[in-house]
Amino acid sequence: MDKKTIIFNCGWELFNSKGFKDTNISDIAKMAGIAVGTFYNYYSSKEKLFFEIYMKENEKLKKHIIESLDMNQDPVVLVRQLVEQNISAMNSNTILKEWYNRDLFRELEQHYKEIKSGDDPIHSLYTELFKKWRSEGKIRDDVNDELLPAFFESLAYIDTHKEDIGLHHFPQLIQYLAEFIMKGLTDRQK
Repeated sequence: MDKKTIIFNCGWELFNSKGFKDTNISDIAKMAGIAVGTFYNYYSSKEKLFFEIYMKENEKLKKHIIESLDMNQDPVVLVRQLVEQNISAMNSNTILKEWYNRDLFRELEQHYKEIKSGDDPIHSLYTELFKKWRSEGKIRDDVNDELLPAFFESLAYIDTHKEDIGLHHFPQLIQYLAEFIMKGLTDRQK
């Protein structure tokens, strides 16, 4: 393995076991068998390494969730399960839980916005599911195809304002909002 991979793996292990705050560069360097100065040849800060690790962990989570869902079930149930699995994983994974760390999440959100690409697995999933549900007549006809993804993009916007809402309310709020959105989109009586 090259040094960057070793640093990444050691960082992952320490962030996973100790959390962001209690992990420092000297611990990572020691575990990697390198000098602290060598760390800086690959990462400009502990935060940069953590952000890279976070993004990989988040991508892995999203792929796992997508693989675990039955795409043929009721849209409301499917989205509820997707959101519940995401929140559960965020709360049980030491690295992903940092999304709720008041001292870190603003920087993490900014980093996420800067490098987030259009090939986000969850966004792609919603896009494909909306097409499928539209063809099966499960989505209201009065909501156009361009507006459909905006409903879930609005949840991401709310996510970046979780501190304003209250971190203690946030996970449950997202669950309810996703359910309400899906119930509204699948209400054929409109």
